Amino acid sequence: MKQKWTIKETAIRENKLIFQLQGDTNLENTKACGQMLVDSDSLAFIYLLEKENEYVYLEIPEMVWKECKVALESNHTFLIKDANGELLLENFKDELEYLIENIRGNGNYGEEMENAVSSVFL
Repeated sequence: MKQKWTIKETAIRENKLIFQLQGDTNLENTKACGQMLVDSDSLAFIYLLEKENEYVYLEIPEMVWKECKVALESNHTFLIKDANGELLLENFKDELEYLIENIRGNGNYGEEMENAVSSVFL
């Protein structure tokens, strides 16, 4: 079973949007894959991480999209953080911008996801 990590809160510092992870996550041996997916049922973007040869889904829920929009507009870098350190989310900006554009007017993601993305990002 794939692990799913959820963001607890965000902070903007020094041109970086930092996602603070919820629960007992450990970034040790975790790599950023540079790819994102969409979870229309949960109204979330999913950033792919790899840990010990398995994928970990980093869930970016709708509640933090406004912060993501500010960070996109300000050309910030995106990181995740736990008690042990930080990890740069490579290609996050490009992937998120691509998905936002692709979701616009695209019924394949579902009306609720399309409306949610439009209300925050467009």
